[in-house]
Amino acid sequence: MDLILRPASTADLPALCGLLTELFAIESDFVADPQRQQRGLELLLGRPADALVLVAEQAGQVVGMATVQLLISTAEGGPAGLVEDVVVSQTVRGGGIGRALLQGLAHWAAGQGATRLQLLADLDNTPALDFYRHLGWQATRLGALRLPLPR
Repeated sequence: MDLILRPASTADLPALCGLLTELFAIESDFVADPQRQQRGLELLLGRPADALVLVAEQAGQVVGMATVQLLISTAEGGPAGLVEDVVVSQTVRGGGIGRALLQGLAHWAAGQGATRLQLLADLDNTPALDFYRHLGWQATRLGALRLPLPR
């Protein structure tokens, strides 16, 4: 089946929120909240120079998505890409869609001058960690910390 990778549009928001619900079901640090996810996606879609929401589509159905946004790395002396979400529908995993999405993000980020991609992954999600390592992603000695701010 042919795979189409394309930038997301607002028409994709319901499908993307569904994919994020699937992703957050296996991540212990996050809880699915479709309203928040839609708000976040809308913010990303509103920043096309700094962010990309990439959609994978097969037979007219959204089956995967990945997001990247640029930040400035003092270590790199320029932009780096932060991959926030990578999710492929469970029904089509293992067919190269995740790999294609990440390649698409890397191509876009390099075109924006980024010199590296980075991401956070749930340490309990062994299949995802194995997938990233298989694609050449390297673990670092850095740990992620988070401080929730008042709303």
